[in-house]
Amino acid sequence: MNHFKYSDNNKRYYTLDYYYKHKFNSKVFKVSLNAGFSCPNLDGKKGTGGCIYCSKIGSGEFAGNVNDSLEKQFYDVLKVMKKKWDSNKYIAYFQARTNTYAPLHVLKEKYESVLKLPNVIGLSIATRPDAISNECLDYLEELNNRTYLTVELGLQTIHEKTSILINRCHSLDCFTNMVKELRKRNINVVVHIINGLPYETKEMMIETVKYLNRLDIQGIKIHMLHILKDTKLYELYKQEKFHVLSKEEYVDIVCDQLENLREDIVIHRITGDPKEDDLVEPTWLTKKFGVLNEIDKELKRRDTYQGFNKTIFNKTHQIIDKQVKQNDLVVDATIGNGYDSLYLLNKTTNGFLFGFDIQEEALNNTNKLLKENNINNYKLFLKSHEYILDTLKEYENKISLVIFNLGYLPNGNKEITTKSDSTLKAINNSYKLLNNKGIILITVYPGHKEGKIEEENLLKLLGNNYKDKYKIYKNTDNVKAPYLIERTKVK
Repeated sequence: MNHFKYSDNNKRYYTLDYYYKHKFNSKVFKVSLNAGFSCPNLDGKKGTGGCIYCSKIGSGEFAGNVNDSLEKQFYDVLKVMKKKWDSNKYIAYFQARTNTYAPLHVLKEKYESVLKLPNVIGLSIATRPDAISNECLDYLEELNNRTYLTVELGLQTIHEKTSILINRCHSLDCFTNMVKELRKRNINVVVHIINGLPYETKEMMIETVKYLNRLDIQGIKIHMLHILKDTKLYELYKQEKFHVLSKEEYVDIVCDQLENLREDIVIHRITGDPKEDDLVEPTWLTKKFGVLNEIDKELKRRDTYQGFNKTIFNKTHQIIDKQVKQNDLVVDATIGNGYDSLYLLNKTTNGFLFGFDIQEEALNNTNKLLKENNINNYKLFLKSHEYILDTLKEYENKISLVIFNLGYLPNGNKEITTKSDSTLKAINNSYKLLNNKGIILITVYPGHKEGKIEEENLLKLLGNNYKDKYKIYKNTDNVKAPYLIERTKVK
């Protein structure tokens, strides 16, 4: 099942094609241009030599010929694209090098010249965070009020050591501050990152995405590092033979990044697209659609999607989807406001649910929710879940799933929480209710005092008595965040 809402096909992430089609009611082309700009880390203002991975034409391999006018470039590139796709809406993409690195009058002349072309509905401007002046920001704000504008900021990595190695010549603070300045003006921001930079680990690449997740960005471009001929990166590679990601490693990392990335961030690019004649490594990059297909297949195999790690409840629902069948008997041992019960009952249309809670408010909220959804195949008990076995004795060895959502009632009295002693008794007793394929799902909340005690005692119980019979799933490194324990019936 594809739970991802920003998709109308098999994609489990928010594609640029989907975004354009739903925003403009049409397919949209980005037409790549080379306006002949330089870079501040190329001409000596910030550094020399440019980024070590950059080609001689500044990553503008698919842009127009810099010796031609922007208008001629536009129509030449468009002619090639028209052979593959049909559309009458275009975004002019200033791609090569740093496209805000010039006096304001030069920028205006170049931007305005392409905005006048027929069916150009917007601009996408690739640049660096240290190369947008205050007067340029003011102009971009004015542009944004009369056309569709996106500013693409190169970051590549949040890790300072790597940034120095690749000769970025700007700090992470510089990047973060420019994102804030652009968003103050309501300008859409797309960020470029590179996987596989020399000596970076998988964890470091995921950290870059997690950092971006906290910023107000609208899109991301995920690249695989290209080692191209006649670059400083190639010279470094010949000397040190640093590890280059395999296709399998890249796919694994990208899928992890997508799972951590906010669902509302548009994926503008998800792999590299080098010219084959210039490429040294990795050679698997020349099969672009093969890489895209492998990413789709891996997400399907995992049954995950962009933003999956936003909440641990996505993992809970994934397990329920695989475990629970239409005719099953299930138990919600902590009904709260009824959302777990509703999810379970939508899976057990011909089965039955038993629910427990000590608060009358919880029963009332759950009853109201289920009745609003025309659901009747359930029974709720106003009693502690520690009495689960006594109450459901006739269903011993017949229950397919028991779910616990520990803690307090959301929007209720936070002083009333599940308690360690009764919780442990309930978990042990509910185990006796399970059929031979049954499972118990426990969402643990260690972020409050009683929840921490409950966690410690629960892990002690499981560790001492049920080794290898349970799994722990976490979606964050935050030690106070809720996480999931799955306990399986062992024959």
